[in-house]
Formats: sequence, C-alpha cells, structure tokens
Amino acid sequence: MAKTSNEQLKERARRAITKKAKYGVDVDLNAFKLPETNVHDPVANPSELSSRDEITLLRKAGFSDNDNRTSGSYLQYDFDTICSKSKDPGVEVLPIDEAWEIYGDWLNDYWWKNVSIDTDKFTSQTELHMTRGYFIRAKAGAKITYPLQSCLFISQNFGAQNVHNIVIAEEKSDIHIITGCATSAKAGLHVGVSEFYVEEHASLTFTMIHNWGEDFVVRPRSVTTVKKGGNFTNNYIIMDPVKSVQLFPSTYLEADATARYNSILYGHPGSTMDIGGRVVLQGIRSRAEVLSRAATIGGKIVARGILDGKASNIKAHLECDGLILAKKGVIHAIPELIADRPDLEMSHEASIGRIGEDQLYYLMARGMTEEEATDMIVRGFLSIDIEGLRPEIKAELEKITSIQMGL
Repeated sequence: MAKTSNEQLKERARRAITKKAKYGVDVDLNAFKLPETNVHDPVANPSELSSRDEITLLRKAGFSDNDNRTSGSYLQYDFDTICSKSKDPGVEVLPIDEAWEIYGDWLNDYWWKNVSIDTDKFTSQTELHMTRGYFIRAKAGAKITYPLQSCLFISQNFGAQNVHNIVIAEEKSDIHIITGCATSAKAGLHVGVSEFYVEEHASLTFTMIHNWGEDFVVRPRSVTTVKKGGNFTNNYIIMDPVKSVQLFPSTYLEADATARYNSILYGHPGSTMDIGGRVVLQGIRSRAEVLSRAATIGGKIVARGILDGKASNIKAHLECDGLILAKKGVIHAIPELIADRPDLEMSHEASIGRIGEDQLYYLMARGMTEEEATDMIVRGFLSIDIEGLRPEIKAELEKITSIQMGL
C-alpha cells in the first residue's frame, strides 16, 4: 500500500492528527490498535464463512450470505478483504488499494477531493494508517438491477479500522449499495471516510445499517457531489447499542440535482449518537429532503440537519421527530435553514415527545396489552418509507427492526 497518496497529503494529515472534530465526544486514538494483516482467508462467496454466529451478525447489518439477488459483494474483516466480486458487467468492486494500483492517475482525480484530509484527526488517521476500504464504480449508462452489498467487520478486540471508500456513479448510471458494519469484538474504533461522486443524470442510493457493540466508537466522514440532473439518496439505520457514534455527511447539488436523507435512530442506555446531514443546494432547481426519526430508551441522541440554499428556484424540507420512551433518554433536535436570496422555498419541522395516551387506549381497547400497543406505535414511528428500496430489501429491514426491538 505504498502508493496511497503523495507526501504533501501525508504532511497535511500529520499536521492535523490532533485536530478535534467540530461535533461529538473526543476520542483517544491511542486506546485502539491497528489490526493484524493476513489473518482472515478469502472466500469465493459469503456463504462459505465458517462461523454461523458471524453470518447472523452480518445479516443484522443488512448483508446476506446468499448473493443470488445482488450485483456483487465486498466483505472486509479487520484489515483483510475476504470477498470482493462483481456479478454485473456494469459495476466494478475492488479493495481501494488494488484500485489505486490499477487506475493510478485517474483515481487520483477523486482521491481526497470531496473530503478534506485535514478535516479532523479521524480523516488524518485514515490517511496515515489506512486499513483498506472499497472502490465501487457504476459504469456510464449501466442500470444495475440488484443492489450491491458491502460490509466492514471488526473481529479484533480494541482494533482500529480506518477505511477510505470511493464510490463513483458515472453518467446516466443507476446503482443501489447496501452497506453494513458489524462486529464480534467487545470494543473498537471504526473510522470510515467515504467519497461519493454522482455524475450527470446518474442515480445512487446508499443504505447504511450500523450494528456495533456497546463499547464501540464510530466516526464516519463522508461527502457527496451530485452533478446536473443527478440523484443521491442516503439511508442510515442504527438500532443496536453503541458507545459513541458521530457522523454529519454533506452533499453538494448542482442544477436540477436532488438529494434525500433518511435516518432511523434507536438510542439504548449508555449510547451517545450525534447524527445529522447537510445539503448545500448550489444549483438552480435543485431539491433536497432530510428526514429523521429518533427514539430513545435511555440513550442521548443529537439529531442535526442543515439545508443551505444558494441558488434560485430550489425546494428543500427538513423534518426531525423524536420519541422519548424512558426518563433518562435525551433527544436534542437541531434543524437549520440557511438562505441568502428570496427566490427559493425551504421549510423545517421538529417535534419531540412521548407516546400519546389516546393512541395507547385506542389499541388497548381493541384487545392489545399496553406492551403490545407500545411496540406497535414505536415500530410504526420508526418505519420511514425509505425511497429506492426494493420490496425484498424493505422486508429484510422490517425483520431487522423487529429483532433489534425484541418484537
């Protein structure tokens, strides 16, 4: 992995390695260690994994060991890529270091172009101590029938997984990526730098399901650029306990481009989630929607959203709803609208509360117990109609939600 970047980039990373993030709890990077290499053997198909327990964890993170209805798979354990394949000629899937070796100067046009290497110590750590990541490219004009699945798995206790991902949807292509993160370790650190490039009239749907442990620290860093007429949909789901997760992805829209963020957050006792999304509408007639559903049974959730309107004839809406189900739960909704011109349309809504007694009484009057009625209301509250999901994937996500909530 000698050709990760030039020395100028590394010097910028070294200067910023102590730079704290703008949001979220600070993290001691020295508390985690880089994973060992060449520990996990590659497999031709995820179904060849030897541990059924790990397959169960992968499924909870949205990854299937049966890939008959996928366009390809990428599976990384700690440092090692154990499965990387495409089943559709219109899509390419590679470990990021192999992609660099193959494409060289061409990939350099995308390398650290969306995400600034010196954003904070987490981006710097990723450049200085990268533990792989993936490269996914939907070729120009390709309409990928089935979703492509990827998963980043941590098995080494107190391991630090610092991945750099690059996803390119070339002109007039259409691809849906379902990516999950999971672990069998007690504690660890996951830093994921992801750069998304959606070219003209292309469509990219990116669904992320986090399935970490209660002593895990998670710091994704991602930025998306969407060119003229392109579409980007970002779905984020976290239902399991986690010590601390902080992410604030940004998307920049050109003319006639659209972006949609959907987040489903479930906070457990001891968990701290600082999660948001920012869309900058810098092209005429661009559109954006940011939707968040947060429920807590004792965890702290900060739900942020920023819509920044910079062009004429744009439309954007931000919506954040929270449900507090336990006395020690905390939800802090921070919606922001920014505009510097009059010829645009932007709006936001935010609400936080508890389950209404009239809703409970209505369901209990029809034969449900209070617990059954509560479960049904919470499940319905968290069921955002996620745009771009095919029926079989929606059914799988409903199963995941039910399992996590003990329904």
